[in-house]
Order: sequence, then C-alpha cells, then structure tokens
Amino acid sequence: MVHDSKIRVLIAKPGLDGHERGAHVVAYGLRDEGFEVIYTGLRQTPEQIVSAAIQEDVDVVGLSVLSGAHLSLTSKVMAGLRAKGADDVLVLVGGIIPEEDRKALQEQGVSGVFTAGSSIKDIAAFIRSRVRTGE
Repeated sequence: MVHDSKIRVLIAKPGLDGHERGAHVVAYGLRDEGFEVIYTGLRQTPEQIVSAAIQEDVDVVGLSVLSGAHLSLTSKVMAGLRAKGADDVLVLVGGIIPEEDRKALQEQGVSGVFTAGSSIKDIAAFIRSRVRTGE
C-alpha cells in the first residue's frame, strides 16, 4: 500500500486471552513513533479483526496472543484478509510465541514475530522498512 499519510496499524487481541498490557505498550509505543494506531480491545474474533482492518484501511495488523492459540487464530485472520482481498496488509504477531512456531507463522504469511521484550523501536523500524508511504 502507498499512502500520503501516516502508516495505519491495527493492534488486536484475538481469542479468549484477557491480558492486554503488552498490546497497550505496543499500541502506545507505535503511536509515539508516529504511527496511527487503532486498538480493537480484548477477545476479538478473527472475523472482527479482519472486518476492523478493512473498515479502517490499515497497512498493518498486529496480533497480540498470549493464550497459546496463535497458530489457529493467526491462520483464520490470514485467511480472512485474503478472502477480502487485503493480502497486502502486513501481519505481525507478538506475545508468547515459542521459537518452534515462528516458521509455521511465516508460512501462513506473517511478516514478523515479536515476543515479549521486543523493542518498540525495532518493531517500528520493521514496519517502516516494509510499508511504503507517499512521504
């Protein structure tokens, strides 16, 4: 996507996971880095996340998953984005992600995996390197 405005990022908490501190830290951190951030709140279904991504015309979807259901939830979000013709949206996954699941997430189409302790500056640089703006 090429935009003449700020990069738009949707931060979402799919599934039944009730812990959102990390998602808040990332959302506020990316906002402070100059991104336009939309936070969907807790317990979103993959369908709700895809719908919000389309409605908000985002460049990036960041999924925060601590529940261990990251493979199935991410797969559903990726399929939903493809079905809606939004397969150009960059998808990142963060949270508690075992090293052995990174490859499976990348095979699903996830561009980056950021686990607890990842620096906001690193996440922001990663996004900027993959989303072109009209600036």
